[in-house]
Amino acid sequence: MKANIDFIPFSRPVIGPEEEEAVLRVLRSGWLTTAGETKAFEEEFARYVESGQAVAVNSGTAALHLGLEAMGVGPGDLVVTTPYTFTASAEVIRYLGADPLFCDIQENGFNMDPEQLEQTVKHAPKTPKAVIPVHIAGEPCDMKSIMDIARRYGMKVLEDAAHSFPVKSNDGKWTGTSGHAGAYSFYANKTITTGEGGMLVTNDPDIAKRARIMRLHGIDREIWNRYTAGNTQSWRYAVVEAGYKYNMPDMAAAIGRVQLKKAGEFRSKREDIARMYTEAFSKTHGRWTLPRAPGSRFEHHAWHLYLLSVTPPGGEDGEHYRDRCIEYLSGCGIGTSVHFIPLHIMPYYRARFGFAPQDFPRALSRYQTVISLPIYPALTRHQVDRVVQAVENMP
Repeated sequence: MKANIDFIPFSRPVIGPEEEEAVLRVLRSGWLTTAGETKAFEEEFARYVESGQAVAVNSGTAALHLGLEAMGVGPGDLVVTTPYTFTASAEVIRYLGADPLFCDIQENGFNMDPEQLEQTVKHAPKTPKAVIPVHIAGEPCDMKSIMDIARRYGMKVLEDAAHSFPVKSNDGKWTGTSGHAGAYSFYANKTITTGEGGMLVTNDPDIAKRARIMRLHGIDREIWNRYTAGNTQSWRYAVVEAGYKYNMPDMAAAIGRVQLKKAGEFRSKREDIARMYTEAFSKTHGRWTLPRAPGSRFEHHAWHLYLLSVTPPGGEDGEHYRDRCIEYLSGCGIGTSVHFIPLHIMPYYRARFGFAPQDFPRALSRYQTVISLPIYPALTRHQVDRVVQAVENMP
């Protein structure tokens, strides 16, 4: 790295005095685990996304797992998802003894292709139990088409909305609320954060009830208040299932409640950065492919990630050139990442299911050329200009 260059991290959470005070309030209360803050966060989040129920958990992965479990997915079932995603989207299928069916992404995008979904379902050895569409980078999937296919084949839909809060799909609903359930992540780099945490939303009371039982050891009722004064019988509870330890503590929920109030402001700042990147990069044709064309509706995107696909010069291997660009940007003091290494080329999935790299050529091609640039509300205009200049000067 060049000397005397202030490093621009790939991601940085925006935490202010309001979040600090919220945590101190919980610490001073003497109750540190799941209680009133978590319940309030659930209610406020459900209202925000216009969902009937919200179940707070300790990660987006937990939300996905509980959602599938509550839908009845089990050993021998098939669940369709995309290979172009983080491992959590598919590993939860394996948690339940089911098998993932991958379908390729859009030819000119990053999300699940509905036509590929239909073909995957048609040629499956049996009808899949569920579908997990992933709203990659914050761009909503074509939920109208996906829901239509799911209805025709009788499949449940669990939306992986880890990247896409707060934005609406093409059916006018908040991402995560078009399907039978939706899972959000509040990991440190997400559009709002609780440090670690997640939320499952649904309009199905049976799914919500099952998720609430299974998130805390399979106990049949909320028992967070069992140590409070006056509850002489609160120590009694019944374990009705072999559940999990997925509850969200109040300190995390308190941060989430503050972040939720800032969600619109955060998204607007991310959009501003995406517009600046796109305006700058659109002036140079042929060197890269933008995540959204100039003039497209930037407001229909959460902008969790800004995915720039680079074009290798003169026949150079795409993956090798992408890696060279990342090394160059690092030398300019700019943090980047790659989203995503497709799951079908990961050792586990190749060994378990016999996938070959070319089985999903669109996902493979996108991976080989994509770079994720810094995009977060704390990024300054000066830093954005530095990123743009460095990208434009890539070899």
